[in-house]
Amino acid sequence: MNRVRLIIFNAALGPLDYKVPKGMKVEYGSVVVAPLGPRQIIGIVWEEERLPANPVPEAKLRPIIEALPVPPLGRELRRLIEWTADYYCASLASVARMVLSSGGAMRGPTTMTEYRLSGSEPERMTPQRAVAMDALQNEQATIRELAEMASVSDAVLRGLVNQGVLEPVEVNIDRPYPKARADHDQPKLSDDQQQVADRLTDAVKARQFAPFLLDGVTGSGKTETYFEPVAAALRDNRQVLVLLPEIALTEAFLRRFENRFGAAPIVWHSSLKSTERRRAWRAIASGEAQVVVGARSALFLPYANLGLIVVDEAHEISFKQDEGVRYNARDVAVMRARFEKFPIILASATPALESLQMAESGIYERLELPSRFGGATMPTISTIDLTQHPPEKGRWLAPELVEALQDRLEKGEQSLLFLNRRGYAPLTLCRNCGYRFECPNCSAWLVEHRFTRRLACHHCGHETAQPDKCPDCGEPDCLVACGPGVERIADEVAEIMPEARVAVATSDTLNSPEKAAEFVAQAEAKAIDVIVGTQLVTKGFHFPDLTLVGVVDADLGLEGGDLRAAERTYQQVAQVAGRAGRGSKPGEVFIQTRHTDAPVIAALADGDRDAFYEAETDARRHAGAPPFGRWAAIIVSSEDEAEAKEAARAIGGTRPNIQDVMILGPAPAPLSLLRGRYRYRLLINARRSAQVQDIIRSWLGALDFPRGVRVSVDIDPYSFV
Repeated sequence: MNRVRLIIFNAALGPLDYKVPKGMKVEYGSVVVAPLGPRQIIGIVWEEERLPANPVPEAKLRPIIEALPVPPLGRELRRLIEWTADYYCASLASVARMVLSSGGAMRGPTTMTEYRLSGSEPERMTPQRAVAMDALQNEQATIRELAEMASVSDAVLRGLVNQGVLEPVEVNIDRPYPKARADHDQPKLSDDQQQVADRLTDAVKARQFAPFLLDGVTGSGKTETYFEPVAAALRDNRQVLVLLPEIALTEAFLRRFENRFGAAPIVWHSSLKSTERRRAWRAIASGEAQVVVGARSALFLPYANLGLIVVDEAHEISFKQDEGVRYNARDVAVMRARFEKFPIILASATPALESLQMAESGIYERLELPSRFGGATMPTISTIDLTQHPPEKGRWLAPELVEALQDRLEKGEQSLLFLNRRGYAPLTLCRNCGYRFECPNCSAWLVEHRFTRRLACHHCGHETAQPDKCPDCGEPDCLVACGPGVERIADEVAEIMPEARVAVATSDTLNSPEKAAEFVAQAEAKAIDVIVGTQLVTKGFHFPDLTLVGVVDADLGLEGGDLRAAERTYQQVAQVAGRAGRGSKPGEVFIQTRHTDAPVIAALADGDRDAFYEAETDARRHAGAPPFGRWAAIIVSSEDEAEAKEAARAIGGTRPNIQDVMILGPAPAPLSLLRGRYRYRLLINARRSAQVQDIIRSWLGALDFPRGVRVSVDIDPYSFV
C-alpha cells in the first residue's frame, strides 16, 4: 500500500488520503499518526471503496508519520463501526473514537510513575495538606488523579512530593492479569439451570452466531447459569464480555465471578484511572484479557478473540446512550455477535418487549428459568390504595406498610423501600411569596439534598448552598420542602423506628465501586435494617434476610411523556419486588398507589406478567409503536432561544411527505432548557418497512444551520424529554 485513506478524529473533516513512506507497513485497520496542518492526529486506515472519494493527486499527498504499536482493528469490528454509524445516523469517526478510548494505550509497553503516602509528616501542616493526606490513605495514582480524589490542586500535592510525604512508585503498566480457571469451583445447578447451561455451552462450542433470551424470574440463578458458557469459552481460549447496566453492580458481580473462577475479571468503566484503562485496553487488544466486565462502552473495545457476550439485565434503559453517538448497547451487542459469529445471551427477569417479540418470531432462542433456585418462593404482592388508606399527615408511608416495617425489625429481618427520586425533596419553595428554586441552566427544579445541605440540578449538575432565607422576598425560615425523595423517606423511617439502622442507596451515595462494595458488605452482615433506595437497588443485589419491599410511589413512573412508561414501571417494580424473599424466608411486597385499577398496577398485584405483556403488545401494535413500528427523534438546540426555534421551524417546514411515515412537531421539548441550551423536538413514527435513516439523512442534509445550532438524531429513542 503506497497510499491510504484514513478516518480521522476531526468532526469537521471527512476521510483524508495520505502517502505511506517507504519501509512503513500498514494494513486496513492500522492505527497511525498523520499530519493535519501543523498538528498531528490519529487516524485509522480504511478500505477506500467503503468511504467517500475525495481524489488528491499523488504529488500533493502528505506522508503518514508513524504506525502505532497496537494490533489493527479487525475486519468484523470495522464493519460493526460502519453499521453503528449508519443505523444511528452518526459519523464513522465518532463511532471509531469509542474503540480507541484510551489514548495512552496507543504507545508501546512502558512504565509510569505513580505516588502514594510515605508515612512522613510535612514540615508545615496546612488545612489543604491535611485534607489531602486524609483522603489519600491507601491510594496510589498519578498526581492529577490523586488531586481529583482529594479535591485539591496539583500544586498542593507537588509540595508534599518535594517534602517526601508522597513518594514515587514505578509501575509496570502492562503487567499481566491473574488467570481465571474454568473449573475452579463448579456449582451444583438445578435441573432447569443445567438444561439451559448445556444449551448455551453447546452454542459457545459451535462458534456460530446464536442470540439467546435468558428469561428467568428474579432469584432463579441466571448468573450461575450463564457462568457455564463463560467457562466453556475460557476452555476454548476465547474472550468473554459481560455488560452490566450500573457500575454499582460491578463489585457484587466481581466477587461472585472470583468465587467461581478463582480470579477477578478485567473491569471497564468510566471511573478507571488512566493507567488501569491503558492496561486493560492493551490486554484486551492483545488477547491476554480473558473476561471483561463493563458498562456499555466496553462493547466497542478491540477484542482479539471474542467468543461470547452476555448482556445482564438486558431490559435496562441505561444501555441506551443519550449523548454523542446515541446507540443502544444491547442491540449493537447483538450485531457484534452476528458480525463475529459467536453466541450472545440477553439475560433478564423482565425482558424488553422488543426482545420478547424477537423470541416470539424465532429470531432469538428463548430459554426459561421459571422458578427460584434452592426452593425459595416468589414474594406475595399487595397494593395499598392511598386514596383509601393515606399516610398520616406530613408522612409518606401508609400505616399498613409502617406496621410491616416494624414487624420485620422485631424479627431481625431486613426491609427495602423503593422510591425512584434522589435527594430529600424535588421542590423547595417559599411559603411567603411562592418563589420556587429553579436551575439557571435547565427548565427543572433544584432538588434539596439535606445530607450535604445543597440544592442540586440532576440534569446539568448545577449546585448551590441551601439558603437560610428566601432569595426573592428575603423572609427567613420560610422555605418548604415539597414532595418526598429517598432522604426524606429515610428520615421518616428513623423517626418512626429510631432504633432501626437505615441506609440510603442511590447514585449519590454509591458513586464508586468501593462504596457499593461497602454497602453490600454491611447489608450482608445485617448491619442495615432498612434500605431506602432508587432504581439502583432494583437489580443485582441478593440479601437472603431481606423479606419486605415497599414501593413508596408506584405511580411516579407513569407520569410525564414517556412513551414506554407502562413497560418501564412494570420492569422497575417487578425487579425491586424480586429483592424480597430470595433466601429461605418468605417475602412480602407492598405497592403504594392511587391507581389500583391501572393495568400495570393490576398486573403487578396479580403477578401476571404474561397478561401485562400481552396487553402492552396489543397497544403497541395498534399504535404502530416499537417493535411493530419505528420511532426516531430529531432534537434541535441552541443557546439562543429564537435561533433554536427558527431552526426547528425550518426542519418542520421541509418535512418529507412519505407514505407510512408520520412526523410530529416541532414542539418545545418537555425539558425545554438543558445545560443552557433551548431545545425543540420532532418525533417520527414509521412502519418497519420505511428506510427511516435514509429519509432523515436526505431531509436534514439539504438544510444549513447557524453555527450555534446543534441538530441531533436519536434512532429508537428511550428518552422523550
